[in-house]
Amino acid sequence: MRILLWHVHGSWTTSFVQGGHEYVVPLTPDRGPDGRGRARTYPWPDNVREVPWDRLREEPVDALVLQRPHEIELAGRWLGRRVPAVYVEHNTPAGDVPRTRHPLADRDDVPIVHVTHFNRLMWDSGRAQALVIEHGVVDPGHLYTGELARAGVVVNEPVRRTRVAGTDLLPEFAEAVPLDVFGMKVTGLAYGTFEDLPQRELHAELARRRVYLHPYRWTSLGLSLIEAMTLGMPVVALATTEAVEAVPAEAGVISTRTETLTEALRAFAADPAYARQAGKAARAAALSRYGLGRFLADWDRTLTGIVGGV
Repeated sequence: MRILLWHVHGSWTTSFVQGGHEYVVPLTPDRGPDGRGRARTYPWPDNVREVPWDRLREEPVDALVLQRPHEIELAGRWLGRRVPAVYVEHNTPAGDVPRTRHPLADRDDVPIVHVTHFNRLMWDSGRAQALVIEHGVVDPGHLYTGELARAGVVVNEPVRRTRVAGTDLLPEFAEAVPLDVFGMKVTGLAYGTFEDLPQRELHAELARRRVYLHPYRWTSLGLSLIEAMTLGMPVVALATTEAVEAVPAEAGVISTRTETLTEALRAFAADPAYARQAGKAARAAALSRYGLGRFLADWDRTLTGIVGGV
């Protein structure tokens, strides 16, 4: 199958393109949001091809994987024909959440695939078919050393996304343990910062930290949390959105009380053996629920269904 998708979410796409298909990603001259082409900091296989946007009409595309509402119009204009499509909703709803209607809620020709059950519950998907395909991650291996008695945090644009990402909570957590923040556009914070590392280097550096801190208030389920668990890191996370499903009790501490989370950070930092034990449980839980094989099989069934249904 030949699948067209935009390079929107690097970590998610890295898992998605591990399947046995050919993946086409649009390329524009400026490599802007609608044409980034192949990833430069993620290890994508050779079956991912970047194709200039003005040559897409020549591509015999079998299916579209949409991730932003305007991609429907883009696909129609760039391909010049209708192709079976599915829409991946990566995000939690915003605004008046109990009544937030999905942009595709009035369509019955494009199924919506939510990445968590929490998202499906909270979005009003209307008459659109609403499915859930939970995340899957490429196993980076058990890299955890925990040699540094510090907490690692992964968040992109922590200044712009202050309350969503929980950046405003970091000063309180930093009173318990030193923090290192990884991601894009993380300069300006009063902590150790590491910007735009290739994924392999990010994993290796993160795994040197004693504990992973996930301060997000409102996110689907950050792939960085699952990746940290697969590295073998114990986790401390806000008990919000899907985190309560992802992190079992033996793998770390989740709570809505910042005092509880602060104390957990101190405990992990002070006891390497305790941290290592929780990290092993975290890795086992992540591989069991978010394994790549299940993720790709779920997507194969969904894509075969939409292509065969046309």
